Amino acid sequence: MSSDNLRELLIEELKDIYNAENQLVKALPKMAKAAQNEELKAGFLGHLEETKVHVERLEQAFALLGEPAKGKTCHAMKGLVEEGAEAIKDNDASPIRDAQLIGAAQRVEHYEIAAYGTVRAFAEKLGEAKVARLLDQTIVEEGATDKKLTTLSETVNSEALAFAEDK
Repeated sequence: MSSDNLRELLIEELKDIYNAENQLVKALPKMAKAAQNEELKAGFLGHLEETKVHVERLEQAFALLGEPAKGKTCHAMKGLVEEGAEAIKDNDASPIRDAQLIGAAQRVEHYEIAAYGTVRAFAEKLGEAKVARLLDQTIVEEGATDKKLTTLSETVNSEALAFAEDK
């Protein structure tokens, strides 16, 4: 990627995040289906609906910038999604797999928080306040999802420990 200025960099990074969010729209139903814990399953499905809103916000950001909403492959998200897929493929349904799915999901959330924070800073520096506000809404939601996963992990990790001890 060659960008001659900060605006071009903002657009390139938005394309990356747009692709990342669209990858998640495809991955979250698989993670929900694989989850054994009902609260985790519901959390993945709830975050799927939230992720669809994130895609819409990115489309609004592109429109505000006068750019077409299109993505470019986000290799980081591709790798993070593959980690979640490996947890599903390599393990039978169990609290251990649920713990792995939470870990994969939290890595995704941390990546997204960092990516959105970067592009929000670019938008702010460029005076694109409306774009920055849209991005900030998503950062807040991603942070809330991460906190929910942390809380849920306390239960799931206890279940995983008990499952391993019963073997």
